[in-house]
Parts: sequence; structure tokens; C-alpha cells
Amino acid sequence: MEEILGLTEREETILKEFPSGIQFLYPWRKYQERVLNELDSHLENGHLHVIAPPGSGKTILGLEVMLRLNKPTLILAPSLAIRNQWIQRFCDLFLKTAQKPDWISRDIRQPAFVTVITYQALHAACNNLSVSEEEEEISEAEDTEAKASARSNSNLEGIIKLLRQQRVQTIVADEAHHLKNEWWKTLIQVKKKLRPTVVGLTATPPYDVTPLEWQRYTELNGPVDAEIFVPELVVEQDLCPHQDYVYLSTPTLEESKKIAEFRSKILQLFEELKQDLTLAQALEHHPIYAQPLEQLEWIYTNLKCYSATLIFLNGIGKQISPAHLEVIGDPEFKIPELNYEWMEEVLQFYLFLDPATFLGFEEHQEHLKNKLKRYSALEKRQISLRHSHRIQSFLGTSLSKLKSIEQIVSFEHQTLGKDLRLVVLTDFIRKEFLHPAGHQLPLNKMGALPIFEQLRRSLEKTVRLGVLTGSVVILPQTALPALERFALAAGILTIAATPLAYDASYLQIQFTEQLKHALVHLVTQVFQAGEIEVLIGTKSLLGEGWDAPCINTLVLATLVGSFVSSNQMRGRAIRVQAGNTAKTGNIWHLACLDATDAHGGNDMEMLQRRFKAFVGVSLKEEIILENGLGRLNLPTGFLTTDQINTSNDQMLAFAAQRHQSQERWQLALAKGMSLVEEIKIPFPEARRSYQASKSLFYNRTIAYLLAELISMILAFSNGALQGLGRSARHIRTTTDLFIYLAFIGVIGMLFFGRKLYTTARLYIKYRDISEDFRQIGEALLQSLAKARVLQTEVARLSVVSSVDAHGNIYCHLNGGTTFERSYFIKALREMIGPVGNPRYIIIRKNSFLKFLLQKDYHSVPEVIGKNKTLAEFLENQWQNLVGHCELVFTRNLEGRKLLLKARLHSLASEFEDKTEQVNKWR
Repeated sequence: MEEILGLTEREETILKEFPSGIQFLYPWRKYQERVLNELDSHLENGHLHVIAPPGSGKTILGLEVMLRLNKPTLILAPSLAIRNQWIQRFCDLFLKTAQKPDWISRDIRQPAFVTVITYQALHAACNNLSVSEEEEEISEAEDTEAKASARSNSNLEGIIKLLRQQRVQTIVADEAHHLKNEWWKTLIQVKKKLRPTVVGLTATPPYDVTPLEWQRYTELNGPVDAEIFVPELVVEQDLCPHQDYVYLSTPTLEESKKIAEFRSKILQLFEELKQDLTLAQALEHHPIYAQPLEQLEWIYTNLKCYSATLIFLNGIGKQISPAHLEVIGDPEFKIPELNYEWMEEVLQFYLFLDPATFLGFEEHQEHLKNKLKRYSALEKRQISLRHSHRIQSFLGTSLSKLKSIEQIVSFEHQTLGKDLRLVVLTDFIRKEFLHPAGHQLPLNKMGALPIFEQLRRSLEKTVRLGVLTGSVVILPQTALPALERFALAAGILTIAATPLAYDASYLQIQFTEQLKHALVHLVTQVFQAGEIEVLIGTKSLLGEGWDAPCINTLVLATLVGSFVSSNQMRGRAIRVQAGNTAKTGNIWHLACLDATDAHGGNDMEMLQRRFKAFVGVSLKEEIILENGLGRLNLPTGFLTTDQINTSNDQMLAFAAQRHQSQERWQLALAKGMSLVEEIKIPFPEARRSYQASKSLFYNRTIAYLLAELISMILAFSNGALQGLGRSARHIRTTTDLFIYLAFIGVIGMLFFGRKLYTTARLYIKYRDISEDFRQIGEALLQSLAKARVLQTEVARLSVVSSVDAHGNIYCHLNGGTTFERSYFIKALREMIGPVGNPRYIIIRKNSFLKFLLQKDYHSVPEVIGKNKTLAEFLENQWQNLVGHCELVFTRNLEGRKLLLKARLHSLASEFEDKTEQVNKWR
């Protein structure tokens, strides 16, 4: 043990390898064993890059790889909590001790055989910045300009010298997606100078970035060697079955009043802007409106500004001259109605986008800016009449969520009793509620301490509450003996604790030098032992990397909606627990609905983003595994109080049946073998039902159409002949017969000619979207390979498309890496979505029985459109695989004019904002 914990007195040289006798104490999970068995081949390029969800055991895998490489190592973590966790895991699961060996360091300026630090600490040391441990918790979004500007790496050579003295040859980069910020530059320099073996571990790779950013990401981590998905780990019982729920609330009366007042003021502002004669005068005198035919280059380069100008002036009653319809290229074009969105565009144009062309209106512009600020419609040069930061704040931090949390905690405690291990994650601490009169303070803010107070005041004393943040720790008085016992085992002899001034049954734990590094781990042990049943913490400390396998309920009382953070936080509740094979995880999301918004408001938008990040079991009649908020079958539109209560009751009813969660997972898992990312185009809901339209839109056979037409002809002819029989006595000459037949022909055209036209038009319009989807994907696939975006051989890739029972069309790439599949979907979505501002567009031309010419417009994806040769290659592939088309360059006058027309008439506009990137278990 002495050899493992530290150097003996006889050792005067730097440690060159790990002390003998270190090994992992437990069996390997299947994916870990697979990676370790293939380790030599993975490391041939000097990298091991593993992607696996939270709770899958990446840290243990990284420690074992470090041990097998057996070289001095630098471990980089995204936060202090995760940094300490690496050390704790190594001590607990490899060294069989609670004490940190002296050959493990937390200080990059004093490196040891194993040095464990944060990315920010490395960046600070290489730039001679003094960063305290509290500052190391700062998120990327909160990083200061001063630190962000320190990019010279003035002390890089000094740090490299220290690491070389320790002979560091292994770097472990934990959650390396954090390198999307400033710190990655420093680490890349360190890697270039040390030339180490790099072990990259992450749960949330940045698939949503450009190929250039992905190249930067893989420059550090190397290509992906192994990728594991949540369903796979549930199959292997390495993650527990789990289910997401949404608990809805409405703003308090005070909050609702403020929202209504804001909406009323915005409506008043909107009406005042329509009456603003100076604004109208400025736009009328702008060259794009006064002489449009002389400003074509500017107009076609700034289509949104031009459109907004026309829509505004038309909306306030100005007569739009024919010259503008000539510019648009459609004399029948109907100018859209002026609404908040177009008002935002016109104000953005007038105030910020092209100020040089509004000379003489500077005073009015400043007056208007000030007015918008007074109405809270202008913030950081961005105008928003629809989505206000103020309303977002009202909803995101609504005090109604305190009541929601109380109801969830009360329900889960009634369901699980003493087995409850519930964690609430929130954004703020709110230390002001530690005031001696804290029990009397009104709970008027959201945060860890207000949540604690809400639960302490309202729930039975039998519920054991705790608070764990970076600067405030509160435990039940009954939990102190357990804390002291765990502390003693870690070599910590004393715990300083003070009773809360207003409730002696709770203690505030004091941070001491000896305790501060171990406190999170010690409180976690107390929580796992059941001395705390409900633990309230901040996302910055506990939202990523923190591990407590006992968690069976998680409440996300946070505003975070990003892919990375959401996936990490949710991962706290899906770990398996040794000895508890029946464990399931309930994950609760909170949403305060905006009664003035048909889509529910900012909270629902945040949940839409959040639910894109993870896959789970649907609560719909059809049990499947997929991502997206739609799988929870929540009500939509303007909801009444009764509808909200019904939704919450349904969520609670599902949540109470934890055993059914396991059964639903088993049923869903049986329907597939792997997770597939694909694009989804929904069937247009505004039309008749899919089943009623199926023969028309998706059977795609001329035979069906002709059969239907023939039946109509026969039916009409039968009636016509009967009429002829009745009228025979009036037909005396051949001329009378021809006149009668001509009359019948005209009536016949009126009877079914319109149906023929409508049927044919709809047929050719929707036929291509479904029938040609795979061919469009094939053309794109060949072009992406030509652009060298795809590294996998094209022969090993295939495009798969399908239509479900509801008329939704799906398409995905089969084979290749996850990044290649994800990038293919992203590019395909560019092509079939609404036309934006691409360098090239493809005009697809089709005809039906030599008439009814159809023109559809498709953007050429940016990665292909940046190069003329690649764009022409896509055109050739389209001609071969899809049909006749024309490639148009949009960066000249003719191209810009056609682009404007494409944006107005593109078939894809039928599906605007409806195409989705989805993940399904297939």
C-alpha cells in the first residue's frame, strides 16, 4: 500500500510508471470490454476516441486505458466536480483507498505522475492568468472578455517544460466537446509540442457543427473509434429504463398581469409604428422603393429588407407600383399581411442594417431606438416584438414552478417513500434566503434555497431535504453522524456545522480547507445512504459528471435547453444501481405556459430544443423509441386550466407505474436494432387525412389515376346515353345530333374536367416529394463524396426512404460514421427545406402527360454550392437519378431574380418549419 500511495524515501527520481498492484476491482461492461480488447488497433493512430452517454462508465474506461498505457498522464476535465471525481474514482475503484496518493496532482504548475486539472486551469496557466477555484466553475457563456482575449499563450513554453520534466505522454480529454470554446487552442498547442497519446471521451459530440469545426474536434481526439447509444446500454442493462415527463403550470396572477401588460404595450407600439409618418417617409425615399429597377443588385442581395419594406408600406395603405411586381417577377403576387415578424424586419433594416442609406433620419432613428427600449422591444441591437427577454424571464423563473416542484416531490415521496432519491437541479443559489429571518421571506425568486424553503415549509418533516452547491451545503441534523463517519474514512477528522437560525433540524456545513475538495463526494455518500431523500443543487456543480447511481427521480428546474447541457443533466438519473435491478428513472421537466402564445411560449420552445437531445419511449398509443417532445403526447394550442390539470394528472399516472416503464422499454427495444438519425417531412395536416389521400399522393401509379378517370367517364356517359334516349324524339336531323353531343361534351368537361385538373395537379405536385426522395438523397450522397465530406466508400453507403401510416416521409443514410450520417441529413434538409440564400439553386422541371409543367426549387447545400465544379456534379447526378433540372447561379442579377421567385414559389415552402431531424430505433 505504501508503494501505491506515494514514493518511498529511497526513490529520488521521477516516477516512470504506475506502482504495481493497481487494477479495476469490478467486472467490465460489454462495450468497455470490447474497446479494451481492440485497444491496440484503436491506438495505432495515437488516439482513442469513445462516445457514450452519461452513466455508461467512460471515466472508468479512461482510467483503465491510462493504466495500460502506463505513462505519466495529464487528465483534463470540464469542471472542478468532474476533476475531483476522476481522482475519487481512481482511489475508490483502482487503489482501494480513500486517500489521494502524492503522485496525483491537482495543480498544473506542480505536475506529478498523474495531473488532473480543468481545461480552464490549463488555459489560465499557459496565459499567466490567476484563476481561483470558484472561477474555474464559470461556464463558457459567462467567460469574461478579458480572459477570452488572452490568446497569446505567453507561458505555454513554461508549462510544456514542466510537463516534459514529468515525461507526460498521455492526455485524457474528458467531455472534449467543451473545446468548442477558447480553451481548445491552448490544448492543441500543448498536444503539438508533447505529441502524446490522446484519449478523448465524450457523451455529446458536436455533430451540429460545420465540417471545419468537426475537423478541429477530431484534430484533438482523432476519428471516432467507438460510439454507444442509450438504447444499446438499456438493452445490456448498463443504463436503467427511464421516462421523461413534463409538468405544466401557468404564471402567477402577478406574472400574468405583467405579461398581459407587456403584450398590450407591444400591440400599442405596433399600431404607433404603423402611424409613424417619418418611418414611412424614410422607407418611401429609399432607392429600393423609389427606383427599384435601378437597384436590382442591392434588392436581390438583400431580399428580406426589400420584402419587409414592401409589406410595411402596403400594410399602412401605400399603393405598390407595378414596377415592384416586375422586380418580383409575378404580376399576380399577393403581398403578405404586415405582422410582428415583418415589423421586426423593417425596423432592423431601418435602424441597424443599412444606416448609410437613411441619411437625414438620424435623429428619428435615435428617438425610435429609445422608444423600443422603453417598450423592452430592443436589446443588444436585436428587435423583438414576439419574443421578449422580459416574458422569457417571467416564464423561466415563474414562481408557479416552486409549486410544481412541491407537487412532484410530494407525489414521488408518496409513491416511493423512504426509497426516494430525488435530485432537483436549478440555475442559481440565491444566498439571500440564508438570512436569519429566511423562514419569513417571501419566496419571490427561483433558486436552490427558495426551492429548499418551499419544500421545507410545505412538506411533512418526514421528507429529508438537503442542499448541495459550490458555496452552500445544508443537511438534515439527523444526517450529521453519517457525514462524520464518511469524513473520518476519508481522513477528515472534524466537520464544522451550524444550525439554521430558523430551523435547528437543519445544519449548514462550513467549508474548510481540508473539506472543500471532498465535500461533494461526502454529501453524495450521505444521499446514497438515505440520510437525504431530496437533494437540491445547481446545474454548474451537479449537472455534469456528478455520479450518484441511487437517483431515481430528477427534476430539471433550469432554463438550459442546449443539446450538451440537457443530455448531461438528464444523465444523472439513468445510471444503473448495483443490487437494484428494478431501478427506473423519472425525469421531470417544468414548463410555465404563456396564455398569450398559441405555441405555449418560451418554456415550450426551450423544451422543444431540449428534447431533440435525447431518445426515449413514447407515451403515445404506438410504443416506439424516438427523440422529440412529440413523443410525450402533450396537448397543444391555447390550453385551459382544466386541460393543464388533465395533462399533469396523466403525467403523474404514468409516473406512478414505474414497472410499466420497464415493460414499455422492452416493447420498444424489440422493434429495432440500432438508432437511426433521419429527416422527417410530415404529411400536410391542412389537407384531408393521409389515408384518404394515400391513393392520390403515394400510390404513384398512372393506372390508378386513369382508372378513376375512366370510371367517371363511364358514369357520365351512362347518364348521357339515358338522356339521349329520352331526348331522341326531339332529334330529327344529323345536325341536331351533333349539337346535342357537343352540348354533352361541354357539360362533361365541366363535370369531371376540373376534377381531372385538380387530381393531376396534386398528383404531380406530391408525387416527387415521396417517390423521388431516395433518388434526391442518392444524388446528394454522390456529391458529398465528391466534395470529400464523406470518408467512407460510397459503395458501403446507401440512402433509405420510407413512408409511415400517417403519410410522414423519412429518409436516412445507412452505413458510415455518425458524423457522416448526421451531416448527410443536415445537407438533405438544406435541399428540401425552404429556399434560403444559396449560391446555387436547382430548378426541377416535370410534366404530366406533356402538360401541367411543374417547377420546384431546391437549394444546393452550402458545402457543395461553394464550388462550381461540385454544383455541376450535383446537377449531373440529379439529371441521371431524379430527372430533368437546371442549375442556376444566384450571385448575378438574373440569378437573384430567380432566387426571389424560388423563395416565393418553392414547393418546399409548403413544409416550412416542419421538416425535422429525428432519431428512431429501427
